[in-house]
Amino acid sequence: MSLQFLITAFVVVIAPGTGVIYTLAIGLGRGARAASWAALGCTLGIVPHVLAAILGIAALLHTSALAFQIVKFAGVAYLLYLAWQALRAGGKLSIEGDARPEHPWRTARRGALINILNPKLSIFFLALLPPFLSGEPAIATAEMAALGGVFMAMTLAVFLVYGAFAARVRNYILGSQTVLTWLNRTFAGVFALLAGRLALERA
Repeated sequence: MSLQFLITAFVVVIAPGTGVIYTLAIGLGRGARAASWAALGCTLGIVPHVLAAILGIAALLHTSALAFQIVKFAGVAYLLYLAWQALRAGGKLSIEGDARPEHPWRTARRGALINILNPKLSIFFLALLPPFLSGEPAIATAEMAALGGVFMAMTLAVFLVYGAFAARVRNYILGSQTVLTWLNRTFAGVFALLAGRLALERA
């Protein structure tokens, strides 16, 4: 495992993306435990993309405009749904002092779908992993699986930190309805912007 791969993976993981925004929103809205499940869900959502890169399915997404567009616009629709959930009162991503508890797997499933419905991730792993292989064809699959596993472990660890931070801040914002309102609008706007950016992506 090269140091260069670890540094590259860490830089990618800490960059604020859709999964980070989701984990922060859950941490602020529902606390540390829920944020941990959000982080787990986002991490599990990486699994299909790593497998796609290993099996070559990512290359199909890259060459098939129809397949890419189908997954992409499903992802766009889901991000817009999350924006609505952040904006409306009682929504699953709405930050409220009396938010109703949610089954952990629902929180995790939502995080997983955020990553699963982003076709760019498969192409990303197809580009990221091969340059760090040893060049031995016999162990290439095992090496890609190992690199993907390290990337996922790093993702989980970093997202747990993000979630814990958001949960810590939660106690300071619950007393101000104005702050809560603007945070919900901000998260809704961010998810809408991410949906717009995904809609403009090309294979």
